[in-house]
Amino acid sequence: MPDQLSRDALAYHRLPVPGKLAISATKPLASQHDLSLAYSPGVAAACDAIAADPAEASNLTARSNLVAVVTNGTAVLGLGAIGPLAANRPPAAHRGGARGGGRARVGGGR
Repeated sequence: MPDQLSRDALAYHRLPVPGKLAISATKPLASQHDLSLAYSPGVAAACDAIAADPAEASNLTARSNLVAVVTNGTAVLGLGAIGPLAANRPPAAHRGGARGGGRARVGGGR
């Protein structure tokens, strides 16, 4: 990769904040009532609905919007064994990833 492109790419990934993605709330979290709907005790209603009808997971969680990239970093973009931390790559470069669940899981597995 040409030196200038490398410098531009590193600046792109570093500034104004590191990375390309941010996590933000999709629902209001401004009041105690909002928080009680989003977390305990309100989240129990979503859990019960999913237990009764597993298809509701796509309607009540971010499940349908998540993709997990799982790698040990041994062969990434032709760069060789760069390790799992350095193997973080853009989602468009990944094909055929495992779908994540509505809750965070170590390693992205189901």
